[in-house]
Amino acid sequence: MKIHCLFVIFILLISCKKEKPAEIIQPPKIEITEAGKIIPIDAVAIAAINDSCVINFYKTNHNKTFWLADANRKKLLALFNSIEDEGLFKEDFDFKKIQISEKSIHQSSDYDLVLYDLLLTENLHRFIQQAAKGNLYPKQLYTDWELKENDIDLTELLLNFQKKDSFDFALKTVRPQHIVYHQLQEALKIIHTLPKEEYQKIELKNKLVLNDTNEVLIEIKKKLIFWKDLKPVDSLTNIYDTITELAVKKFQMRHGLAPDGVIGIGTIHALNFTKAQREAQIIANMERWRWYPRNFEKEYLIVNIPDYTLHVIKNMDTTRTHKVIVGRAERKTPVLSSKLSHLIFNPTWTVPPTILKKDVVPAAIRDRNYLKNKKITMFDTQNKEVSFDNWNPKQAGSYRYVQSPGTHNSLGLVKFMFPNRFSIYLHDTNSRGFFDQEIRALSSGCIRLQNPFELTEYLLDNPEKWNLEKIEAAIKTGKTIKVPIENPIFIHIFYWTAWSENGRLQFRDDLYNLDAELYQKLKNKTSL
Repeated sequence: MKIHCLFVIFILLISCKKEKPAEIIQPPKIEITEAGKIIPIDAVAIAAINDSCVINFYKTNHNKTFWLADANRKKLLALFNSIEDEGLFKEDFDFKKIQISEKSIHQSSDYDLVLYDLLLTENLHRFIQQAAKGNLYPKQLYTDWELKENDIDLTELLLNFQKKDSFDFALKTVRPQHIVYHQLQEALKIIHTLPKEEYQKIELKNKLVLNDTNEVLIEIKKKLIFWKDLKPVDSLTNIYDTITELAVKKFQMRHGLAPDGVIGIGTIHALNFTKAQREAQIIANMERWRWYPRNFEKEYLIVNIPDYTLHVIKNMDTTRTHKVIVGRAERKTPVLSSKLSHLIFNPTWTVPPTILKKDVVPAAIRDRNYLKNKKITMFDTQNKEVSFDNWNPKQAGSYRYVQSPGTHNSLGLVKFMFPNRFSIYLHDTNSRGFFDQEIRALSSGCIRLQNPFELTEYLLDNPEKWNLEKIEAAIKTGKTIKVPIENPIFIHIFYWTAWSENGRLQFRDDLYNLDAELYQKLKNKTSL
């Protein structure tokens, strides 16, 4: 019996030695800094994040909270509070949740603080998406849009905010850097400083000129004062005086109208735009500029369709400016980017299908001598010339129509080529008087250029071989000559109707009625 008891005790002792002590689970270590807490984020919370960029943000930060102990949280909150100055909509963000969490930050549990940190990062990422790339996709909206989507690394832009003392730099890298985008930002700030607008719509039957008297002038003056083209006065009269005329000219210049001081349909139309409509126009243009290329070349041409202007940009400076004629509303000039390849002196013109159907054939039916007078030759499918006597309007589409070179040619005496799927190019014109008009949406899509020989000399950049004198000599030969453009010069044909210059708002007529529609789509969209 004694031996049996000793054996049992021995077995129990052995069993006790084999048992391991229970593990004590240590709570996550929370760091307390002068700026605030740094709290580890558990795997469950990380797994619940449905955003790879945000996951990478915290992975880079060793799965710890970032904003709670970061002095830049105040800058981030300030950014969110001024989100409308970025041309974005508050409704797309969780600002109410952020405000509630910020107010209770000193009374919140560690769990709620982690959620708040995640909320800040998620909203910052949402801001980066919208401010860097835009909210909508142009190729889904427009068939005449030929730009590559910007290759933007959203994760990199988000991680830039983790770098020490880099908040302002990180924010700068998010936004487009082109000067026009900065001008749009400034325009939005300017319009936000204007008071609430409560003015009547202006109705005018006849034009008003200096010294006219009309009761509508009181409302016109109120509008001019609102837009800061006219200084405020104690009382307003119904007389069109010289001070008001000067204000009208300023207003007209800011809106791309002829600054003649005559108050007509165009001026009244621009005056009747409300502050809200102009703000919407600016926001639509900011969105459009987020779609345009992020990086521009050392040297390029840029056409603003609604401004009827081509600028030559080199090393970020404007070196030349030319008036242009663009496509009318029913035959829009497309938005595209390309690279100039060559130019052609004394070009022939093969009539495009749309112009053939809508213009040439109807004209030829009305006047059988039309084709002959325009020096247009017809060719059949075998490339054989067809006599005008044999022209059959019912078979008009089966022929190829080519206009011979010369001053009569619709393309003028030189055209500038760049690859694009729309067969769009820059060219001279045989109707140069149209450049004197303020509204120059007159073409079938191609861009007609004023002073094309000066641009030719600039682009060829070879004073010995291609100065103005030798360019004119080549044209006088009457021969069609193809000349390559050796220097890498790009062309961007864009559309923007608003910006600012020296603290003054600039607007242009929305030729293709794109602004209001785009703004509504932005406002009605679902959050990204």
